[in-house]
Amino acid sequence: MKKVTVAVLTFLFACLVSPISYAGDYDGSKPLIFSVKTVLECAPNGESYIVTTEEMEIPQFLIVDCKKMTISPFPPIAGRRDSIIKRLEHIDGKLILQGADDGIEHIRDGVGWTAAISEETGRAVVTASGDDVGFVIFGACIPR
Repeated sequence: MKKVTVAVLTFLFACLVSPISYAGDYDGSKPLIFSVKTVLECAPNGESYIVTTEEMEIPQFLIVDCKKMTISPFPPIAGRRDSIIKRLEHIDGKLILQGADDGIEHIRDGVGWTAAISEETGRAVVTASGDDVGFVIFGACIPR
Protein backbone atom coordinates (compact mmCIF):
# COMPACT_ATOMS: atom_id res chain seq x y z
CA MET A 1 0.00 0.00 0.00
CA LYS A 2 1.39 3.38 -0.94
CA LYS A 3 1.73 6.10 1.64
CA VAL A 4 0.33 9.48 0.74
CA THR A 5 1.54 12.82 1.91
CA VAL A 6 0.21 13.40 5.39
CA ALA A 7 -0.25 17.09 4.70
CA VAL A 8 -2.33 16.39 1.60
CA LEU A 9 -4.54 13.81 3.15
CA THR A 10 -4.57 15.86 6.27
CA PHE A 11 -7.07 17.89 4.39
CA LEU A 12 -8.18 15.06 2.47
CA PHE A 13 -9.87 14.82 4.13
CA ALA A 14 -14.24 14.89 6.72
CA CYS A 15 -16.59 15.79 9.67
CA LEU A 16 -19.81 14.54 11.14
CA VAL A 17 -22.74 16.01 9.25
CA SER A 18 -24.50 18.78 11.14
CA PRO A 19 -28.24 18.07 11.29
CA ILE A 20 -29.00 21.77 10.80
CA SER A 21 -27.13 23.97 8.38
CA TYR A 22 -27.06 27.74 8.46
CA ALA A 23 -26.30 30.05 5.55
CA GLY A 24 -22.58 30.67 5.37
CA ASP A 25 -21.54 27.75 7.56
CA TYR A 26 -19.94 25.80 4.71
CA ASP A 27 -18.94 28.55 2.28
CA GLY A 28 -15.42 29.06 3.64
CA SER A 29 -16.27 32.16 5.69
CA LYS A 30 -15.78 30.16 8.90
CA PRO A 31 -13.16 27.52 9.75
CA LEU A 32 -14.47 23.96 9.35
CA ILE A 33 -13.70 20.79 11.25
CA PHE A 34 -13.34 18.00 8.70
CA SER A 35 -13.62 14.32 9.69
CA VAL A 36 -12.62 11.47 7.42
CA LYS A 37 -15.43 8.94 7.06
CA THR A 38 -14.28 6.59 4.28
CA VAL A 39 -11.02 6.37 2.30
CA LEU A 40 -10.89 4.43 -0.95
CA GLU A 41 -7.46 3.65 -2.44
CA CYS A 42 -7.51 2.96 -6.19
CA ALA A 43 -4.86 1.23 -8.33
CA PRO A 44 -4.33 1.56 -12.13
CA ASN A 45 -5.62 -1.98 -12.72
CA GLY A 46 -9.06 -0.97 -11.40
CA GLU A 47 -8.71 -2.58 -7.99
CA SER A 48 -9.77 -0.47 -5.03
CA TYR A 49 -9.64 -0.94 -1.28
CA ILE A 50 -11.19 0.76 1.71
CA VAL A 51 -8.36 1.85 4.00
CA THR A 52 -8.35 3.39 7.46
CA THR A 53 -6.86 6.72 8.54
CA GLU A 54 -4.40 4.69 10.63
CA GLU A 55 -3.24 2.72 7.58
CA MET A 56 -2.87 5.98 5.64
CA GLU A 57 -1.12 7.63 8.59
CA ILE A 58 -3.40 10.67 8.38
CA PRO A 59 -5.35 12.44 11.14
CA GLN A 60 -9.05 11.64 11.60
CA PHE A 61 -9.89 15.35 12.00
CA LEU A 62 -8.63 18.48 10.23
CA ILE A 63 -9.23 22.21 10.38
CA VAL A 64 -10.01 23.80 7.02
CA ASP A 65 -9.35 27.54 7.28
CA CYS A 66 -10.14 29.29 3.99
CA LYS A 67 -9.17 32.71 5.31
CA LYS A 68 -5.66 31.45 6.15
CA MET A 69 -5.77 29.11 3.10
CA THR A 70 -4.54 26.20 5.25
CA ILE A 71 -5.61 22.71 6.28
CA SER A 72 -4.22 21.54 9.62
CA PRO A 73 -4.46 18.43 11.83
CA PHE A 74 -6.96 18.74 14.69
CA PRO A 75 -5.80 18.68 17.38
CA PRO A 76 -2.38 19.97 16.25
CA ILE A 77 0.34 17.34 15.81
CA ALA A 78 3.95 18.35 16.49
CA GLY A 79 6.04 18.18 13.34
CA ARG A 80 3.08 17.98 10.93
CA ARG A 81 3.00 20.62 8.20
CA ASP A 82 -0.15 22.41 7.16
CA SER A 83 -1.42 21.80 3.66
CA ILE A 84 -1.73 25.01 1.64
CA ILE A 85 -4.92 25.71 -0.29
CA LYS A 86 -3.73 27.02 -3.67
CA ARG A 87 -7.15 27.63 -5.23
CA LEU A 88 -10.64 28.31 -3.87
CA GLU A 89 -13.78 28.55 -6.01
CA HIS A 90 -17.54 28.57 -5.44
CA ILE A 91 -19.22 26.46 -8.13
CA ASP A 92 -22.81 25.17 -8.23
CA GLY A 93 -23.30 25.36 -4.45
CA LYS A 94 -19.95 23.74 -3.68
CA LEU A 95 -16.81 25.12 -2.08
CA ILE A 96 -14.00 23.76 -4.27
CA LEU A 97 -10.46 23.71 -2.84
CA GLN A 98 -7.28 22.57 -4.60
CA GLY A 99 -3.65 22.08 -3.73
CA ALA A 100 -0.57 19.93 -4.09
CA ASP A 101 1.87 18.64 -1.50
CA ASP A 102 5.34 17.12 -1.75
CA GLY A 103 5.23 14.88 1.30
CA ILE A 104 8.35 13.37 2.79
CA GLU A 105 11.66 14.76 1.53
CA HIS A 106 13.53 12.46 -0.89
CA ILE A 107 10.48 10.18 -1.29
CA ARG A 108 8.37 10.30 -4.44
CA ASP A 109 5.04 10.64 -2.62
CA GLY A 110 3.72 14.02 -3.78
CA VAL A 111 0.05 14.33 -4.70
CA GLY A 112 -2.38 16.81 -6.16
CA TRP A 113 -5.78 17.09 -4.49
CA THR A 114 -9.22 18.60 -4.93
CA ALA A 115 -11.95 18.90 -2.30
CA ALA A 116 -15.63 19.60 -3.00
CA ILE A 117 -17.66 20.64 0.07
CA SER A 118 -21.42 21.12 -0.22
CA GLU A 119 -22.23 24.66 0.92
CA GLU A 120 -25.68 23.41 1.96
CA THR A 121 -24.87 20.26 3.97
CA GLY A 122 -21.11 20.25 4.64
CA ARG A 123 -20.73 16.81 3.05
CA ALA A 124 -17.40 16.49 1.27
CA VAL A 125 -15.54 14.42 -1.31
CA VAL A 126 -11.78 14.76 -1.67
CA THR A 127 -9.71 13.22 -4.45
CA ALA A 128 -5.93 12.92 -4.51
CA SER A 129 -3.64 11.47 -7.13
CA GLY A 130 0.01 10.56 -7.23
CA ASP A 131 2.22 8.02 -9.02
CA ASP A 132 0.04 5.01 -9.94
CA VAL A 133 -2.42 5.61 -7.09
CA GLY A 134 -5.58 7.58 -6.50
CA PHE A 135 -7.64 8.22 -3.40
CA VAL A 136 -11.28 9.15 -2.90
CA ILE A 137 -12.16 10.37 0.58
CA PHE A 138 -15.73 10.82 1.76
CA GLY A 139 -16.73 12.79 4.82
CA ALA A 140 -18.36 15.94 6.06
CA CYS A 141 -17.64 19.17 7.87
CA ILE A 142 -19.06 21.14 10.75
CA PRO A 143 -18.34 24.80 11.52
CA ARG A 144 -15.69 25.30 14.17
